[in-house]
Amino acid sequence: MSLGNHPARRLRLGMVGGGQAGNIGISHRTAALMDGRWDLVAGALSRDPDRARASAADWLIAPDRAYAGYAEMAEAEAARPDRIDAVTICTPNSSHHEIALAFLRQGFHIICDKPLTTSLDKAAELVAATQAAGVIFAVTHTYSGFPMVRMAREMIANKELGQIRSCAVEYVSQYQTELGNPDDWQNDPEISGPLGVVAGTGTHAHHLAEFVTGLRVTELSADLATLVPDHRLDDHASMHLRFENGARGHLWNTTIAPGNENGLSIRVYGSKGGLRWHQEHPNQLYYTPLNAQTVILSRGGFQQTPAARAWTRVPSGSPEGYLEAFANLYSEIAEAILAHQAGGAPHQWLFPTVQDGARGVRFMFAALASSQDGSRFVPLPSS
Repeated sequence: MSLGNHPARRLRLGMVGGGQAGNIGISHRTAALMDGRWDLVAGALSRDPDRARASAADWLIAPDRAYAGYAEMAEAEAARPDRIDAVTICTPNSSHHEIALAFLRQGFHIICDKPLTTSLDKAAELVAATQAAGVIFAVTHTYSGFPMVRMAREMIANKELGQIRSCAVEYVSQYQTELGNPDDWQNDPEISGPLGVVAGTGTHAHHLAEFVTGLRVTELSADLATLVPDHRLDDHASMHLRFENGARGHLWNTTIAPGNENGLSIRVYGSKGGLRWHQEHPNQLYYTPLNAQTVILSRGGFQQTPAARAWTRVPSGSPEGYLEAFANLYSEIAEAILAHQAGGAPHQWLFPTVQDGARGVRFMFAALASSQDGSRFVPLPSS
């Protein structure tokens, strides 16, 4: 992987949430450390003070930077000469807004798990607060960091598929197939917000469709359902999509499909050919030119494009996956922060931003509005 800046030190990262008994914090930490661009030096890793301290000790965070809460952390880090450069927020959905605001007010860069927040008003407030603070706010739609996703995006931008006519995206998994788990916060509207599967994984599918095609969804028709007894939020969603160029699409999103572990996939078809990619086999991209045989493009192959060259760490034939895609985002965010600190000219980075996160929230609520009104088509506003 080629990175442009060579700083005198690693960037200092703090984390809120993500401590013991969770897996998302481990994913964030591993991704951040993978390319040697970050050190994790501070954290408020749990609402339970004992678990927060134990988690910090596990990750060799100094005791004086193991905080009992995010408010204390934001204030204390702001006063330090060696303050953190950015904070990662990997807590449940309903707390993202208040935590992000606390750190934005102290001028910290933000890296936030998705969805951005649980209401349209809060999403808009975070966009405005980020602009006022003049900082970088990234949202971890991890799948946009996969090399072959980047290559698909590049091929479509280069018109190798011609005029895009159709896009089918799905995120299908099995983790909520059984009866509701009282300890599953994603099944609790007080913590997760008013949407379940659409907030949890549907936002990834929506972002992937727009990221790869380069097209905005302008209208959608959604049918959301809660099909498992004891589930309090949607666990199944089917949507029809209308894109800005007139293309049509479909989004299928469920957590109750036995045999599907993490089935995110996308198919895009245009006037000159088609592409398909599956997250469980992420190192291959299937490309079918019109009236020709399908070609399998592989990560680390011989195609001389920025996507093929830049986003790889190991030789061709040695697979990379989810954590490496996550690391691609973290390293790109580090590049952006370095450029920001150096006062460089604005650059068009590919990692998702607070604006992308807010768009994901608008997608969620457009789907909810459509489903509640007989699945009629409703607009998906651009802002």
